Amino acid sequence: MRSKLIVLTAVLASLLEIIDTSIVNVAIPSMMGNLGATLDEISWVVTGYIIANAIVLPISSWLSAQFGRKLYYTSCIILFTAASVACGLSTSLGMLVFFRILQGLAGGALLPTSQALIFESFPKEKAGIASAIYGMSVMVGPTVGPVLGGYLTDHFGWRMIFNINLPIGIVVAILSFLLVEDVGFDPAANQTKEELKAKRKTQKTPIDVWGLVFLISGIGCLQFVLERGQADDWFDSKLILITAIIAVTSIVGLIWWELKKAPHPILELRHFKNKSFTGGVLLMSGVGVVLYGLIFIIPVFVSTIQGLTATQTGALFIPGALLAAMIMPIIGASLRKIDARFLIATGVITLSIAVFKISYFDSFTSVDGMFVPLLFRGAALAFLFVPINTVVLSQFSGNEIGQAAGLLNLCRQLGGSVGIALISTFFQRYQVLSYSVLTTHITSLDHEAWRVAHQIQMSMQGKMADVVGMGTSAMDSVKILTGMAHKQAFVIGYQKIVRIIAFGYLLSLLPLILLKKKEGTASGPAMDAH
Repeated sequence: MRSKLIVLTAVLASLLEIIDTSIVNVAIPSMMGNLGATLDEISWVVTGYIIANAIVLPISSWLSAQFGRKLYYTSCIILFTAASVACGLSTSLGMLVFFRILQGLAGGALLPTSQALIFESFPKEKAGIASAIYGMSVMVGPTVGPVLGGYLTDHFGWRMIFNINLPIGIVVAILSFLLVEDVGFDPAANQTKEELKAKRKTQKTPIDVWGLVFLISGIGCLQFVLERGQADDWFDSKLILITAIIAVTSIVGLIWWELKKAPHPILELRHFKNKSFTGGVLLMSGVGVVLYGLIFIIPVFVSTIQGLTATQTGALFIPGALLAAMIMPIIGASLRKIDARFLIATGVITLSIAVFKISYFDSFTSVDGMFVPLLFRGAALAFLFVPINTVVLSQFSGNEIGQAAGLLNLCRQLGGSVGIALISTFFQRYQVLSYSVLTTHITSLDHEAWRVAHQIQMSMQGKMADVVGMGTSAMDSVKILTGMAHKQAFVIGYQKIVRIIAFGYLLSLLPLILLKKKEGTASGPAMDAH
């Protein structure tokens, strides 16, 4: 019973963090009006959270070891909840951004620690079930976020999207305080908590100052470039150029320092010597690109072309997320008999086909017509999350599970940021290029354009005459035709970029070469982490 309650605690904590990543997006227009901020200014509510989150993710295991997992995890849940309430009470943009950054710093501990807790609650032979349970929260969170955010904003105001965390956060904090134990604590071995605390104190390592500096500057600046690059026109902005240089220099410095110079590295990069770990991280990065990339581009498409609300848009993803949640436990159990590589390959191919089908969405596609491709997208992600997490984390134990989980979650998040940055950039460029080509035909010399404009004029003249006794000029017809070109260019840009995602994602089959045959199954021995 205790282990089940620990899993429940970890799942609720994961959902708190994941939902808060996406719940804010739909409330941005309301925040702008209430706080008197521009779109560029209000975007820091999202950017600040993600940057802070990315910085803490890879070092959460180290922080847990320094302060004790119980104290660190429970404190972060309390800080996350308190920062959420403070966000809801904010009276200015600066105040809101500050508390969102605090929220992101606290939230960075929740995912890897929760994932480690779930894995420790199951024996090695049931690691697939543990992956399934964690994967369910990762899949459901981004889906529920926009729907819940839209509903709360529409009915109670944007502040409620933060205040709703208070009751859940209190429950999770209490459960964490009562149930979570430090790594290595074993009551059955007659070991007291005081003895474990004293042992941990003697095992504490000095702070890796340079590693921490390189990590914060490298990951922070990289995430800033990915989040703000498109809005600031990439390297035409001096700030983006400078932060990009700092990011590259710091990440190179981090790798050199941690592998060559650091006596007590804050980040265990030697895990990448393990081919299966490296392959799993690459696969999860690809999942991040597709998962967050599609969650970004599809809502933009359906809201612009179909005119769907935020709540209606979020509802599109719910059937796929529910299907994924239902089949994840089945996939987790099947890992004891089926090669994880086969399941991952099935997921990659199915997801590529589903994304290719999604690329055919246009202005004539109904909501019902979107159902099946989005359903298969959800099912395919289930075939990826569970085996990848199992392959990577089943190789480790103790603090190393948290280290691996932190790197895995960081790479998924960075993959998502890279995917969104590339998609938004190329989507805009394809849209501009398509519009410039289409508008070359909107002239009096083009027979087809003239015919369509004349039909619009005749149609609108009849309607306007019936209503107000007025006609429509040829100039009005041209304006309508130009608007149609804008819309068509938008559809063309969307279809091109989504097809690139579909075919590009097939490259995820390559890291499968790095995985061992029986990795993640009960019959295969756990691989040495180094």
